[in-house]
Amino acid sequence: MATTRRKLMSLIEQGVIPPEQVPLAVKVAGLHPSPHAWALLIDRLLLWLGGLALACAVLFFVAFNWSDMGRLPRFALVQAALVLAAGIAVWGSASVMLFRVALAAAFLLIGVLLALVGQVYQTGADPWQLFFLWCLLSLPLVWIARFDALWVAWLGLLNLSVWLYSSTWGGILGSVFLADNAGLWGLVLINLAAQVVWEWGVQRRGWPGRWAICLLALGSGVPLTLLMMAWVSGETHALTPIVAVYPVWLAVLYGVYRQWRLELFMLAGGCVSLIAVVTLLLARYVLWEGQWNEGGLLLLAGAVFAMGAAAVMWLKRLNAEEAS
Repeated sequence: MATTRRKLMSLIEQGVIPPEQVPLAVKVAGLHPSPHAWALLIDRLLLWLGGLALACAVLFFVAFNWSDMGRLPRFALVQAALVLAAGIAVWGSASVMLFRVALAAAFLLIGVLLALVGQVYQTGADPWQLFFLWCLLSLPLVWIARFDALWVAWLGLLNLSVWLYSSTWGGILGSVFLADNAGLWGLVLINLAAQVVWEWGVQRRGWPGRWAICLLALGSGVPLTLLMMAWVSGETHALTPIVAVYPVWLAVLYGVYRQWRLELFMLAGGCVSLIAVVTLLLARYVLWEGQWNEGGLLLLAGAVFAMGAAAVMWLKRLNAEEAS
């Protein structure tokens, strides 16, 4: 749909399609959804909202009636809902959408059940253990569902587990990287690995979910940018892994999403990251270690404007090349 829209816009801008024929061209291209498409969208939306609302209702019902319910009724209700969701997934496997909704509800109910166990028995477990165990127990469901949104939710849980673990214990990477930044490094490694695997699946196996690749790129690019900005704003500029990793990441990002496959979102993210790092570097030497005056602020504003304008012009040129 997006490719069709870009091609149509290119033809309109080139004057191939006369202005009076634009509405007809839009109709023929199928850019406007039909009544059947709207009905299908509403049907799926209501199915998803209903399934997720029922799963959340179990949590809220138990929490609201906590003092009036015994231990066994709490567990019975949550486990019955979990079994019901699994049964619907098996019974309704002929409908792909119903199958995915049921497994998504079961995914949420596993987390509710684990939270209930921790609250009732006061296990004293750390929060990261809850989310990590949730990841392990829900992995078979996510694998069976083969649904990109559920995979993204599972990866979000894994990211949260790593971050909470690093916040509690300093991170398993503390022996190699700075313990204070172990959480960010963990997010970088997890999301980069997931992005590489997902990119391979899209190219080789026809996996859906290019939007998920963009989300994973944010999950690795933002921590990398923060790590580089922390190095720039540090007291000393000692050689650390981020000094080598960050330029390599930018080079790979350009090589993959400019030379191999054009992806403007990725390139725009790289531009924003580089602008943020360079701006902070200029601010350090012009303002923090220099004289805080109007000239320094003007220089910094001009640099940001120039870098932003250059990035926009470059991205617009790439977009025009892709459209043509």
